[in-house]
Amino acid sequence: MSTALKLSSKEQVQHAKYERLIARAKKLSPISTVVVHPCDETSLHGATGAAAAGLITPILVGPEAKIRAVAETHGLNISGFEIVNTAHSEEAAAKGVELIHKARGELLMKGSLHTDELMRVVTASATGLRTARRISHVFVMDIPAYAETLFITDAAINIFPDLGVKRDIIQNAIDLHVECGLGQPRVAILSAVETVTAKIPSTIEAAALCKMAERGQITGGILDGPLAFDNAVDLEAAKIKGIKSEVAGRAQILVAPNLEAGNMLAKNLSFMSKADAAGIVLGARVPIILTSRADSVRTRMASCAVAALYAHARRRWTALPAA
Repeated sequence: MSTALKLSSKEQVQHAKYERLIARAKKLSPISTVVVHPCDETSLHGATGAAAAGLITPILVGPEAKIRAVAETHGLNISGFEIVNTAHSEEAAAKGVELIHKARGELLMKGSLHTDELMRVVTASATGLRTARRISHVFVMDIPAYAETLFITDAAINIFPDLGVKRDIIQNAIDLHVECGLGQPRVAILSAVETVTAKIPSTIEAAALCKMAERGQITGGILDGPLAFDNAVDLEAAKIKGIKSEVAGRAQILVAPNLEAGNMLAKNLSFMSKADAAGIVLGARVPIILTSRADSVRTRMASCAVAALYAHARRRWTALPAA
């Protein structure tokens, strides 16, 4: 059976933002992608579907017998894919990172193992994929009721980021937004209120981050903060509060004060507003497609598309002549 993802006309309208990203990525060549432990139907279907769509060329890393059994059970064609056999998920994570070090892949994709298991290997100080930039996660949200493709960061990696870490979190998200072809983003730095007060430290950090952007320490985006969630995404709420800025009411990137707030916000939108949440990790040597085991194939496809667009942008960076 074909592994390409097919959407109904109703689904295509509801998830038009994802469809535009996927269509943009399809125009480019497939990206070699190391898929770690794709040992259930959803993760293997996500990889094969993205391959059928021309987004990625997967290298499947994990217990070969289990991968083949899943493919046979669910009618997924993996005959053209390289399989690197490992004994278990922990070894698959280590082998996946090793393949990235050997330049076998430009993307790393999480399969059916726990996020902590993969990220522990990715962030290992001696053998992992760290760079000078802090590693952070971005949810790319397709919300039917919101006009913009909405980024939420960081809701999965950095628990209590300080000012320096937030700078990297914001820069990672801005770079992703620009390189996905979505233009210069409007970045809202969230807190509980829109005024700066010593009683809420996140408001002070928001103000400092805006000043850092003014001084060129954060580039490529338009920042405003602190902003409460309502006046970050609703023009009428911003008007009532008397907030005048390019960001208020129509933010494209929401920067959470900490992981707990970001995670609850993203999951609230997913379950209460029927949003889809694609996921990608930035700041490592390669982009990492980091999705939940409960994610739909469509969401995994969108994650692959976003990561592929970013990987192509990285090729352009490395091709630029030295100044």
